[in-house]
Amino acid sequence: MTQASNKSGKQPKGYLTFTLHAHLPYVVNHGTWPHGMEWLHEAAAETYLPLLRVLRNLERDQIRFQCNLNLSPILLEQLSHPVFIAEFPKYLTRKIVAAREDEAFFMQSGEAHLAETARFWHRFFQQALDDFRALKGDIVTGFRHFNETGLIDVITCGATHGYMPLLGTDESLRAQVRTAVKTHIRHMGRHPRGMWTPECGYRPAGFWNYPVGFADGSPALPGFERIGVEEALSESDIEFFFVDTHLVEHGKRIPSPYQLLHELAVAGEQTKVDADYRALYQPYYVDGPYDKRHATTVFPRDPRTGIQVWSGDSGYPGDGVYLDFHKKRWPGGHQYWRVTGPRVDLGDKQPYNPKEAEERVKSHASHFVHLVYEALKSGFDDPVPPILCAPFDAELFGHWWFEGTLWLEAVARILHDYDTGLEMISCSEYLDRYPRAGLIALPEGSWGAGGHNDVWMNPETSWTYTHLYPAELFTREVATNGAWRSSELGCRIAQQLCRELLLLESSDWQFLVTTGAARDYAEMRFTTHHDQFNEVKSFWQTFEATEHLTLAQEARLAEIERRDSVFPDIDPGFWAKGAKEEQHRASPETEGSRPAHQAHVVAPGSSAAREDTPSAT
Repeated sequence: MTQASNKSGKQPKGYLTFTLHAHLPYVVNHGTWPHGMEWLHEAAAETYLPLLRVLRNLERDQIRFQCNLNLSPILLEQLSHPVFIAEFPKYLTRKIVAAREDEAFFMQSGEAHLAETARFWHRFFQQALDDFRALKGDIVTGFRHFNETGLIDVITCGATHGYMPLLGTDESLRAQVRTAVKTHIRHMGRHPRGMWTPECGYRPAGFWNYPVGFADGSPALPGFERIGVEEALSESDIEFFFVDTHLVEHGKRIPSPYQLLHELAVAGEQTKVDADYRALYQPYYVDGPYDKRHATTVFPRDPRTGIQVWSGDSGYPGDGVYLDFHKKRWPGGHQYWRVTGPRVDLGDKQPYNPKEAEERVKSHASHFVHLVYEALKSGFDDPVPPILCAPFDAELFGHWWFEGTLWLEAVARILHDYDTGLEMISCSEYLDRYPRAGLIALPEGSWGAGGHNDVWMNPETSWTYTHLYPAELFTREVATNGAWRSSELGCRIAQQLCRELLLLESSDWQFLVTTGAARDYAEMRFTTHHDQFNEVKSFWQTFEATEHLTLAQEARLAEIERRDSVFPDIDPGFWAKGAKEEQHRASPETEGSRPAHQAHVVAPGSSAAREDTPSAT
């Protein structure tokens, strides 16, 4: 087992792993303001580019960060889209001009402090524009650099953030995963080792009934035995994913043949470890009816540190000195006021002081490190150090909590500068060093409100699934039939059918309806993709009967292709009945095509088995 040391040369007593989930639904060619491209521009300017600046600073100073960064496939497609690359500099220029105009207004009205803040915004958006130009408009390449140097581990997500527990066919689940992997490789140049399952949603294998009828009037299908999330991930060579706290707390520990954590070979002796107290601070293989020679691993979310970073009421973002997200000056949309205090009316917000906020970041970073230390300290003497997994939406940092990216950098610097016994690590690196804690059978659930599926399936959103399920079944039928392979036109139609289905499956639409954040926009977007799916479906039916389309149909197909031009190499074969990925790790002749992810060592009681691998089903 590989051992590693921190700056002091000692073996770390415990580990911290950040997981940042960067994702936005597909908005290119689907509106601008207030909903649409504005979301993507804001996230790029306030989160993605500032995060790249943090990574450059840490790389320059040789400071570990090693976080898991999920760049969702549909986000990668948007950041590399010609429309975004052309429009983003225009957005930044508008923000720069607005800051100049604000400065002139505040100077004329004698508000010198607000004028200084306007100059702060001028510098901020000019820096974003300079950074974007230095990257030659390619933000993805910026992240790819740090992935290749090891400062971060870029992982993937469902292709369009489809909520896996409610997808209606096994093929749709597999296609979300397989399309994600293919897209990740195209953008990042390597196979992802981990996946952020959308909304941390998980479903085990087992019998399932469709929860709603079908809007097209087709008869309800009988229930069926469906695969679990872990099987789809394993088939695509995904080694780990994340779940919320309660799924592990309510999960069932399965005895491992090697007692992977409880009986470790340390210095030639068997060492007993009572791991019950650290249930949330270790990874597990996920149990289920699949080939466990290629078992996938789950990391639980830590709840105690999470609330400190998430909560706008009791957490760091709610501190009075930080920038208030909600109050903006129009035109321009710049923010000039601080949080001030809990439940302070917008009219009573006080002016923002960037320097004061930067100082507060340092104390909050120190407090966070203390929380991590307290959470892990009871396991510091264990032969396998504990790991605290802290997953968050990436857009929390910089966009929602403006100082958040500075806070991330401050945490990394504290762990570098002080001998805390803690070290930052990616999940991949941790799995390369240490065994899993055994097997666990997980219940269905998510990190949404209530911990189940209620955010995505409720009286306000159930109508979407009455359309989604027939679309999934029709796509499977077309893909399985295989006639799409016979001509270029047939392939084009099938590919666009799959694109519209993926966009229809995005969990963002149900989330926005349930939360009311952008309900009208979400309902419009779902309806748009459903209408376009049905148009492409009619094209397919015409093609199937005649092997041709009318001129009007061809023109409309090209228009839809241009509007939703994502996943250019999409493979309709992923949706064919029973289609699944080949097991790469099981094939000796392909071993060289993958990085050597896992160490092969001798397990206790076995002369040939791998120490960190459970037995096959």
